Amino acid sequence: MKKLIITMGVLCCTSFLFFGCKDTSYFQEKEAALANEDVSGEEELSSDVSDEGKEGGESSREIYVQVCGAVKSPGVFSFSATDRVFQAIEAAGGLREDADQTLLNQAEVLQDGQKIYVYTMEEAKEMASATSSEAKEDDGRINLNTASKEELMTLSGIGESKATAIIAYREEHGGFSSVEELKNISGIKDGVYSKVADLLCVN
Repeated sequence: MKKLIITMGVLCCTSFLFFGCKDTSYFQEKEAALANEDVSGEEELSSDVSDEGKEGGESSREIYVQVCGAVKSPGVFSFSATDRVFQAIEAAGGLREDADQTLLNQAEVLQDGQKIYVYTMEEAKEMASATSSEAKEDDGRINLNTASKEELMTLSGIGESKATAIIAYREEHGGFSSVEELKNISGIKDGVYSKVADLLCVN
């Protein structure tokens, strides 16, 4: 009888220790998992706040831009770093009636220290004409209104005397208005002209 009681007592103690240890281990694991979730959540929150801070700092950074040319109120104005050219033009009172918009990229983001110059339609036309003139001279033709005596003498039938006469003519008449006007030079007839006409230009 005593042995039976002792055996049951040992079994009860063993069961208690076994299940008690298991329960303790379970709760410890549960607490550790919860702690990890809290730490992860804090890290994500911290990252979100940091990103928001960066975005807010960029949009609130103050920059200065000069707007001049064909605008109603030229000057230096302050903007945020995310503002664009059209906003700078608005700050300068808007475009004048003679402003040319074709050379403007109004969607461009502003830069600190930037200078925005709005060309007039007349200025834009002159720039286009200058570009066209440069292209003509780049094709190898000699410009009657700017060529030196030496350059003129490279043309067939044009010697030193004729080259000197060409320069004297353009100085007297304010330049050539057309290549055909070259025939007004003494000694330059249709034969010489036909040889050099395609090699010349006037601007």
